[in-house]
Amino acid sequence: MAGTSQIVIDQVSHTYRPPRGREVLALQDVSLEVRGQEFIALLGPSGCGKSTLLYLVGGFLPATLGTIRVDGKPVSGPGPDRGIVFQHFALFPWKTVRANVLYGLEKLGLPRAERERRAQAFIDLVGLHGFEESYPSHLSGGMKQRAAIARTLAIDPEILLMDEPFGALDAQTRSLMQSELLGIWQRSPKTVIFVTHDVQEAVYLAERVVVMSARPGHVKAIVDTRFGCSDPSVFKSKAFVDKVDEIWGLVRDEALKAQGNQSP
Repeated sequence: MAGTSQIVIDQVSHTYRPPRGREVLALQDVSLEVRGQEFIALLGPSGCGKSTLLYLVGGFLPATLGTIRVDGKPVSGPGPDRGIVFQHFALFPWKTVRANVLYGLEKLGLPRAERERRAQAFIDLVGLHGFEESYPSHLSGGMKQRAAIARTLAIDPEILLMDEPFGALDAQTRSLMQSELLGIWQRSPKTVIFVTHDVQEAVYLAERVVVMSARPGHVKAIVDTRFGCSDPSVFKSKAFVDKVDEIWGLVRDEALKAQGNQSP
C-alpha cells in the first residue's frame, strides 16, 4: 500500500448549518491525496477546518460537496478501517485500562483469547504494562492518552486519525508522547492524519505538512518534512529550525487573515 494514494480528497467543501444562526462555510474546494502508511499533519489557524476535514475522512460528517475515497471506495460513514484518537482521551471512566482497550475488540466479535492477547500486546506497546487494572481517574494525562491510543490501535485500523491528541498535555509529557507515537508508527506503520496547531510538532512528526488557509479552509501549501528521526535532539538542527521557520511564515499569514476576518 505504501507509495499509492490510499485517501483521495477531491474538491471537498463543508458547510455547517446550525438550527439557529448563520451558516458557516468551514472548508472550500479541498483536494489532497495521502499515500498508504504516510504520516501527514494538518496545520493552520484556529477555525480553518482542520478537525472538520479529519471528521469528514472518518465518516462522522458528510461532505457538502466533493468526494472522499478510501482504498477507492467513497466514504459513507465511520468504519473499522479508520480509528480516531481525540484530544480529551474519550476513555470510559468506569472501565479499567484493560477493559477500555478490550471494548473495540469485543465489538469486532473476536474470540476471547484473541481479544485478551491483542489487548495486552497494545497495552505493552504504549508502555502501560502494570496499569492494566487502573481506572482513568488514577492515570496521568499522558497515561490516559496512551490508553486511548492503545484502544484505537488494538482494532488494527489501516488509518489513524488524530485530532490534537497531545494538545491537553503539559510540555514535558507532550514531548515524550510525540517520541512514543513516532516509535509506534515506525514499529507498526499506519496511514496517519494528525491535526495540530503546533508547527514544531507537525515538522517533527510528519512526512508532509499540509498548511491550511484561514476559513473557509483550503490547502495553501504542502511541505515535505521527512526528518525520519524520533530523537528530540533534531529540534536543534539547522535544517529543522529552518523548516519550522518556513512553515510558521505560511501559518502566520493565515492566522493574521483569520484575525482580520473576525474583526467587526
